[in-house]
Amino acid sequence: MRQVGCEIACIALGMPTGLLNVARLGDWLTVKGFLAAKSLKSRIPVLHVKEIEFQEGNENGFQTEKQDGWQEEG
Repeated sequence: MRQVGCEIACIALGMPTGLLNVARLGDWLTVKGFLAAKSLKSRIPVLHVKEIEFQEGNENGFQTEKQDGWQEEG
């Protein structure tokens, strides 16, 4: 599995908001939700977060993953 990075505006309401309050810069998260346009006039996508899961093994923002017999840090 390959990782893909991107930046996107997010909106979280309810329970996910409390979880985001304790997240630190560099934490690895898995989020589930849906994409929708920012508004009728602005078609910029916004991620509406419904679930958040913190990933383990990400101390100091680093995660090591084995792929095809070699290790990648980043």
